[in-house]
Amino acid sequence: MMTSEPAATDTTEIVDDEIQTIVARLARPHRSGGRVIERAAILAEGADFDAVMAWIIERGGTPEMAAPPKASRGLHAPRQSAATADPVPLRFILPAGALR
Repeated sequence: MMTSEPAATDTTEIVDDEIQTIVARLARPHRSGGRVIERAAILAEGADFDAVMAWIIERGGTPEMAAPPKASRGLHAPRQSAATADPVPLRFILPAGALR
């Protein structure tokens, strides 16, 4: 007796399409001609953050770091240890054509 097995589907394409839909919806135009997406928007979406980040990096996306704070001294200046911590990128810039 022959059993028919379900046809194999490429789940990476489905995930890839879903991620592209999410990024296209959350991203907005950037002055470079590409698109920019906020890290907070990706986290708030509730999607698999690591998968979305991998998708962005694979398509040439680059992190945009926050400007370093101006050096100041005095009682209310940021501590040295806080300034040397690993910064987290706030936005990611996709090149033009990455969402096609």
